[in-house]
Amino acid sequence: MSYTVEKLEKSRVKFTFDVDAERFGKAVVAAYNKTKHKYSVPGFRKGHVPMKVIEGMYGKEVFFEDAMDIVIPEVYSEALDKEHDIEPVAQPELESFDFKEDGGVTFVLTTAVRPEVKLGKYKGLSVERKVEKVTAKQVDEEVENAREKQARILDTDEAAKDGDIVNIDFVGSVDGVKFDGGSAEGYDLTLGSGSFIPGFEEQLVGAKKGDKVDVKVTFPEDYHAAELKGKEAVFECTVNAVKKKELPALDDDFAKEISEFDTLAEYKADVKARLAKDAEARADRQYEDALVQAVVDGAEVEIPQAMIDQEAEDMAKEFEYRLSYQGIKLADYLGYINMTREQLLDEYKEQAAKSVKVRLVMEEIVKREEMKFEQAELDEKLAEMAARAGQDVETFKKGLGREHYDYLANQILSDKLMAMLRSENAPAAKKAAKKAESAEEGVAEEKKPAAKKPAAKKPAAKKAADGEAKPAKKSAKKTDVPAE
Repeated sequence: MSYTVEKLEKSRVKFTFDVDAERFGKAVVAAYNKTKHKYSVPGFRKGHVPMKVIEGMYGKEVFFEDAMDIVIPEVYSEALDKEHDIEPVAQPELESFDFKEDGGVTFVLTTAVRPEVKLGKYKGLSVERKVEKVTAKQVDEEVENAREKQARILDTDEAAKDGDIVNIDFVGSVDGVKFDGGSAEGYDLTLGSGSFIPGFEEQLVGAKKGDKVDVKVTFPEDYHAAELKGKEAVFECTVNAVKKKELPALDDDFAKEISEFDTLAEYKADVKARLAKDAEARADRQYEDALVQAVVDGAEVEIPQAMIDQEAEDMAKEFEYRLSYQGIKLADYLGYINMTREQLLDEYKEQAAKSVKVRLVMEEIVKREEMKFEQAELDEKLAEMAARAGQDVETFKKGLGREHYDYLANQILSDKLMAMLRSENAPAAKKAAKKAESAEEGVAEEKKPAAKKPAAKKPAAKKAADGEAKPAKKSAKKTDVPAE
């Protein structure tokens, strides 16, 4: 067997194979042995018909297709073992083939391969880490959310208003015909929540227990159910009850009830500390995302469509997996939103392309920086995971497959990579921040009015002679002004 390799555009490679008659003949025999049980010939037991007899009946090419299925993976694998710089990212495609008169065969395979990545700048970047300051408004909102959770729900005979809960039975119809999913009984709807389509909740404001209200709405043009898009509908609603929330008083007793603190001030201080901690963690994530994006934006890579398609497929499978945990089948979900699986994959394509580029660029940096990890680091990760699972390490390891170890190895390298990017960016970021600070100070300095040159002081004797010497006035009382 001999072959040639030719690199094509868009990260594709063409292999041209020439398989001699002896090797292809062996593949033909293997194909006969694999498929002979399919042939029935009078005078022979099924599965025992001689090869020559079958070839005589159906032609000598009868086993060629199956022989190709045997020989192609063999020679392709052998070629990849020799071509260490070629890393396929998809199954090869058979472009052409030709059975030679001497009994051999030639054929051409093309395949998408891992693309070359041209890295840009990834050290000395000036990406800033920005932490949002926690405001008093955010603290109050967090406290108010906790207060809402402690609210009591009380029935009322008063008219419903925004924020109240109305318990309703409703039946929806379009042109007098009821439609699927348009009816419910005993439904609790919080007015002003925006849970229902626009215009629905507003028409229940002012309703009282026992009222019957015809709610007239128009379905949005982008509504998920195609048969209802833009249609006018009427919902016959019966108000079973109107309920209002009674919030607990915002005092020390409230703080004691929902926290470990004795006073409202202490509870608010803790809320602020937690929000600040969240802001720091969020700043870290955003900073790392911005770092990665800056590195990826500076790199060049031509991604094969096969890699994007596979990534989109993986995303769809992950989505299907998450749906299954909610007891929902992907087919049912797609039917509900009037979408096909192909359309779902198309929606993932743009995100998939970005994800593949990030992975390729990050892996190229790991390769260039020759990053590796020690067994001790892997053992530490395994110990952490075993502890979280409540198992000893050896028992935990028995339940792991090769893919779990690969995942952990990638996680360790990813952590090392991000630590390196942060470290290499930090000096430049500090320098940029200092430069910006100096620039701001310079602008402020320029805005100040020029100071007048002080007049030369006259000798005291001269001042007295000129009549300028006067007794000092009592200074006015100084007023304290808070610093900005």
